[in-house]
Amino acid sequence: MDIGFGAPVSGAWATPQNLAAFAAAAEAAGYHSLWSFQRLLVPAGSGMDPVYQSVLDPMAALAFAAAHTSRIRLGVAVVNLPFVSPGYLAKQAASLDVLSGGRHDLGLGLGWMPEEFALTGADFGHRGARAAEYVRMLRALWAGTVDAPVTGAFYEIPAGTQLPRPVQPAGPPVLLGGLARPALQRVGRVADGWVTSSRTDLSTVDRLIAVVRESAEAAGRDPAALRYVCRGVVRAGAPVTGPDGQRLLLSGDYDQIRADSQWLGEHGVTEVFYDLNWDPLIGSPDVSPESATERAQEILHALAP
Repeated sequence: MDIGFGAPVSGAWATPQNLAAFAAAAEAAGYHSLWSFQRLLVPAGSGMDPVYQSVLDPMAALAFAAAHTSRIRLGVAVVNLPFVSPGYLAKQAASLDVLSGGRHDLGLGLGWMPEEFALTGADFGHRGARAAEYVRMLRALWAGTVDAPVTGAFYEIPAGTQLPRPVQPAGPPVLLGGLARPALQRVGRVADGWVTSSRTDLSTVDRLIAVVRESAEAAGRDPAALRYVCRGVVRAGAPVTGPDGQRLLLSGDYDQIRADSQWLGEHGVTEVFYDLNWDPLIGSPDVSPESATERAQEILHALAP
């Protein structure tokens, strides 16, 4: 199983210096990948978690990280597809793939916050129905030349060419998020893999992966060829218990966190990335940048693969 790392994109540690330094340090320490995420707006009075209060744009952050690395893969988990057209995101993702030498992984979600839909002028309805068509449009554009218009129920590509093409022959792997059964089944039918959210109950990950695998088999696809990527919300230190009183996976001391990662690998996960942005002592905008950076450095090295 591959081990990745969440880039410093939220809160006190999300500085240009840290983004460059942690990207390089993660690569040197043997991490397989570096991940960002998207948050466009914190609604007034919403009381959202500290991790969401100040977040860098995910594609800009990964492009910046690409300039300071040469091997580590660069993923976003996730860009919410209703907020941007497939034509625009195809250009962004292809450009990032070119600039990084073919290291980009593109995660897509459906979005859930009404205020972000209002902010972007996006349609909250038919989000699931749009997703499969969106993926098809991305891949058509990454192929280079569209000889005849490609039309769907929601999107259209006029005949033409979008260059440069991605370095990866089929374009960046597309990973879909989602926890509902229809979303997991969609992953099996059309995506290159699944990526969990910060809210996923990791103790049930094997059952969720089973839905993806069953859907892939039903669609005539090889479920073993898909990727099952876990956002590892690390809570280093004292163990944290969930509503059921059980210790949350990836919480506790470093031996417990490493053992949890091994358990996830034994239950179908192909990659875990340790995301410290969800640690309030790191990803909050209100903590000391120096203390946040020091804590993140310790965890990065302690959990290095």
